[in-house]
Amino acid sequence: MSVVAVLNYKGGVGKTTVAANLGAELAFRGRKVLLIDMDPQASLTLSFYGSDELAKEFTDSGTLLHWFQAFVNDQSAELLRDYVVSPPRVNEVLKSHGGQLDLIPSHLGLIDVDLDLAAHVGGSRFQISSDGYLWVHRLLADALGDDVFRDYDLIMIDCAPNFNMVTRTAIVACDHILIPAKADYLSTLGIDYLRRKLSELVRDYNGVAGAEAIDPAILGVVFTMIQFAGEVPIIAVRNYVTHTEQYDVPVFRQMIRESKTLFAAAGERGVPAVLLPHANPNVQHELRELATEFLTRIMIEGAT
Repeated sequence: MSVVAVLNYKGGVGKTTVAANLGAELAFRGRKVLLIDMDPQASLTLSFYGSDELAKEFTDSGTLLHWFQAFVNDQSAELLRDYVVSPPRVNEVLKSHGGQLDLIPSHLGLIDVDLDLAAHVGGSRFQISSDGYLWVHRLLADALGDDVFRDYDLIMIDCAPNFNMVTRTAIVACDHILIPAKADYLSTLGIDYLRRKLSELVRDYNGVAGAEAIDPAILGVVFTMIQFAGEVPIIAVRNYVTHTEQYDVPVFRQMIRESKTLFAAAGERGVPAVLLPHANPNVQHELRELATEFLTRIMIEGAT
C-alpha cells in the first residue's frame, strides 16, 4: 500500500482532477484504490456524486468532517473504515476490469475542524511541546493502520490548498507527495515555499516522534491546464517548467492539457474523464501516460 498526498498551496491548479483521474485509471488497471477527500470544497467527492446526492447522503453523517468531529468532541476513536463508500457509477465501469475505487467523502464544514484540532496543539503555531501534538498529527496515520486498509494498492489524499492542521495529518500519514501546478507565476511561486514547509514539519515532528518518524518523498510536480502550440506546449509553459526544476524538485515528464468541457462533464456523470467514452483522445492519452509515470516513480521511491 502506498499513501500519496496531493497538495499545492494554490487552488485551481487541477489538484482534484489529477487525484480523480489517477485513481480511476489505476483502478481500471485492476488496482484497489481509496481516495480521501480532505478539501472542504468537496470537489473530489463531487467528481463521483452529484450535488443532490451529496446533500441527501452526506449532510448529517458519513464524511471526514463527522469522523474528525468525534475526536474533537470526546477524543474517542471511530473506525475510519466505517466512512468508506463505493461510488456506484464509476465502479460500474470498473467492475469488468477487476479494480475498485472507494472514497471517503468531504464536507464544507471541514474548514472549521482546523481550529478545533489546532486548539489541541497550542493554537495555530502548532506548539511541539503541547501534550496533543503527536496525538493530533497522527490521527489519520493511526486510523490508516487498520488492517482493512492494507487491502488497497493505493490511498490518495486530496488536500486543501493550505498547510493547516487537517493537511498536516495527511502529510504525516503519507509516503509520497504529488504537487499539481499550472505553468504560471503564482502556481510555481509557492512550490519552493511548500517544499520548505514540508521540511519544517518533518523536522519538528521527527524531533518528538521517536520510532514513528516520517520521511515523505516528493514524487514531483505535475503541470496541468497546459496550452499547446501545435504539438508542443507554448514557450511560456516550457519556461516555467525550467524555473521549477531550479527548486530541486522533480518534474513529471507528462503534462495534462487544458480541456474545461471534458473535465466538467466528468463531474456531472460521476465518472472521471480518463474513463469517459468518446472523450478527447489526446487528454485521455496524457492521463494514462501520467498514470504509468506515476506508478514508475512510486516503485522507484519505494525501492529507495
